[in-house]
Amino acid sequence: MLSFVLSRGFCHVVAEVNSRSCPTFGSVLRSFTTASKGGEASDNASVVTYSQLKTMLSNRDIQLFDVRNPDEYQAGQIPQAVNIPLDTLEESLKLPPESFEQKFQVEAPEKDDDNIVFHCRSGKRSATALDIAHKLGFSRARHYKGGYIEWAEKEGK
Repeated sequence: MLSFVLSRGFCHVVAEVNSRSCPTFGSVLRSFTTASKGGEASDNASVVTYSQLKTMLSNRDIQLFDVRNPDEYQAGQIPQAVNIPLDTLEESLKLPPESFEQKFQVEAPEKDDDNIVFHCRSGKRSATALDIAHKLGFSRARHYKGGYIEWAEKEGK
């Protein structure tokens, strides 16, 4: 039987689906391989590349949030970035617009803005920040996966 060769997770999916409707093997495989991974901001539509970031910065069409710690931010930052450490991000995004603007000296992001970008050192914390933002309704927010490491390397810093 084919189910003995496949992983337990896949067999569970096959058994669960078969108990409902007996679909073709192809449709089961398709649904299994295209399932999203929870907790990972790996969707390409959610990722900003270095060249996209440069364009957004030069057009001044970006709300760039650096989710690194303040000491990392002080050691070097991407121009126009506002430091909101990851451990305060959720609380900060929930602030009323006036309070956000007072605290960070920039306009508060709106939930339907498509120019919100998070970044960190290497892309891990910004992926977490993106998950937080998406859960709060900032569905069009993205993150710069290359992080400050890639930025500094490409900018020759």
